[in-house]
Amino acid sequence: MEGLELASKVSTKKAYTVGDKNAKYKIAALDIGIKQNIINNFVKRDCFIKVFPFDASFEELSSFNPDGYFLSNGPGDPTPLKEAQEVARKVIDKNFPLFGICLGHQIIALANGIATYKMHNGHRGINHPVKNLITGKGEITSQNHGFVVDKEAVENSDEFVVTHEHLNDESLAGMKMKNKNCFSVQYHPEASPGPHDSSYLFDEFIRNIESVKK
Repeated sequence: MEGLELASKVSTKKAYTVGDKNAKYKIAALDIGIKQNIINNFVKRDCFIKVFPFDASFEELSSFNPDGYFLSNGPGDPTPLKEAQEVARKVIDKNFPLFGICLGHQIIALANGIATYKMHNGHRGINHPVKNLITGKGEITSQNHGFVVDKEAVENSDEFVVTHEHLNDESLAGMKMKNKNCFSVQYHPEASPGPHDSSYLFDEFIRNIESVKK
């Protein structure tokens, strides 16, 4: 799996939109393996989403004039996805609201010079315990990943703070930037059926968008 780029195998070939074009918020989503229920969660929160192919540029996403940007989950090694990393860099540079899940979370790390690596044993399935280090609350999560962001590098970064930790092996499960409108998680808050402990993360993204709009 190391060095294996798979996003191109699962991404949409053409951009498409979902939801009510008169919705309150507009989200530009980079499809590197996006799950339908992520889109459903955005639609449920009064969002109009445009989903772009894995190799779309920041300029293409920005042409939608979105209120926020989303980097999706997906398969494979994040390292080869240079276009996606460049999108993340440009969104962060302009301080637009950015949210990443799973592979998107790893892309955000790489865009900021923080390494990822292949785990000896990946996290697969349901009932993975995660602690939110900001609130102190536990979450029962769904996970499906074989790569992870280097937690020590995040802890030593001047730009990031660790927000979530996997309680089985203390690996990194979430992070946010200290001075930018950007956060991400390694697990799947949209997972359904299953636990809904982490669905608040979509609300957090909307609050970030709302604060910028105001």
